[in-house]
Amino acid sequence: MVALAYTVAFDGIEARLVEVQCAISSGLPNFSVVGLPDKAVSEAKERVRAALSAMAIALPSKRITVNLSPADMPKEGSHFDLPIAIAVLAALEIIPKEEVETTIALGELSLDGRLIAVIGALPSAMTAAEHGFSLMCPKSCGAEAAWVGATPVLAANSLAEVVRHFTGQQPLLPAEAGEVVSPPFQRDLRDVKGQERAKRALEIAAAGRHHMLMVGSPGSGKSMLAARLPGILPPLSAVEALETSMIHSLAGLLSEGGISRTRPFREPHHTASMAAIVGGGKGAKPGEVSLAHNGVLFMDEFPEFPRAVLETLRQPIETGDIVVARANAHVRYPCRFLLIAAANPCKCGYMTDPARACARVPICGEDYLSRISGPLMDRFDLRIEVPPVAYTDLDLPATGEPSTTIAARVQAARAVQEARFKGHPNMRVNADAEGAMLDDIATPDSESRDLLSKVAERFGLTARGYHRVLRVARTIADLDKSPTVRRPHVAEAVSYRLAVPTKH
Repeated sequence: MVALAYTVAFDGIEARLVEVQCAISSGLPNFSVVGLPDKAVSEAKERVRAALSAMAIALPSKRITVNLSPADMPKEGSHFDLPIAIAVLAALEIIPKEEVETTIALGELSLDGRLIAVIGALPSAMTAAEHGFSLMCPKSCGAEAAWVGATPVLAANSLAEVVRHFTGQQPLLPAEAGEVVSPPFQRDLRDVKGQERAKRALEIAAAGRHHMLMVGSPGSGKSMLAARLPGILPPLSAVEALETSMIHSLAGLLSEGGISRTRPFREPHHTASMAAIVGGGKGAKPGEVSLAHNGVLFMDEFPEFPRAVLETLRQPIETGDIVVARANAHVRYPCRFLLIAAANPCKCGYMTDPARACARVPICGEDYLSRISGPLMDRFDLRIEVPPVAYTDLDLPATGEPSTTIAARVQAARAVQEARFKGHPNMRVNADAEGAMLDDIATPDSESRDLLSKVAERFGLTARGYHRVLRVARTIADLDKSPTVRRPHVAEAVSYRLAVPTKH
């Protein structure tokens, strides 16, 4: 007798449908799971046996074989417990087969039959909706999965509740979507004394998602400025929230049973490995660049990161996705993030202070910043120096605009870009513009073109650098509510491009 149930196996952010086949036949008593399971899946049979025993259901003295099809796809994770248990119960005719065959199930079983939360409920619900199935999951995953809204999500506390649902004794009610209500952002740009040029650069970076490098002595406020960037970013759109939450669901980062509209802010330490930054490890999990998708990746002490780690950023910055290629996995993750990097001007950090600088000035500064390769430096649209603030200025009243005022301008500029790139799936902000689209939206006037030509000739701008200047100028024009790119916009964009000269 063969019964079928369904679950998923994860390939990046994609949940692939897996058919769970259970056959009970004559022979020596045995319970085996086949179909390329990992250790956690192979151990599922013991958890299923104990959970059924807790419900006073005894397995027959026969040969029980569970096959996970397709058999050549690796199966990893404890979420296979519930679908295996459901397939066994259907094969024993305890629950009706026809009900089980229209449901995707996932969940880990405890030995007493309780269902334990697992990762990946959100992408699993997407797959269930795509195939016209309902989703059965643990109670604590229901609010997350129900956010999809295109398929019924049934959330149970235990295997006993699952049985009562399928037998019609006590049907489960569909779970309701939950959304994490984020508290008001407390960090305000007015907290930063001085640094008006850096605040302006942050506004431009937020408006057009332009990568930014800050160079300044220790204590000048680089980390303080970066920490206040999320306060001026617009909330995630519905599409962006879904994309970001699917990645966070796979990483087990969704809390409180719902989805957040707050843009992610990731700040890995400079000792992080390559796998931690770009993804990898067991199961090729997403790295920091993917966890920062649609948000901010802040890398403090940028030159202190291993050179190999920094160089891996070059490709995802350009393409917006990362392919984690390993011997047993080949997984693609999206990673359109805003990179904010901070660095000291030299190893000691005081190159600009004659009283505290070391004896190797200015060579020490050139050597230190040369750890950032030329091709990677070329990908920073905005480069600014953050000078130290005199302690006598710290007692002065706060200067500049509050974050709420700046955020309103950023959101207005983003709205203009959203309308501009409507119908272009790979372009959402000015930083994505390329080719004919960039020519259409950022064609400079004759004065601006003359300025750009002089700058390109004098400072040797690359083709990438030339186009990035135009993108930044377009963002500045959007903040200025100007339909065209004019000379002041280009001049300001150029000033950020040449603010931090480096030698390679």
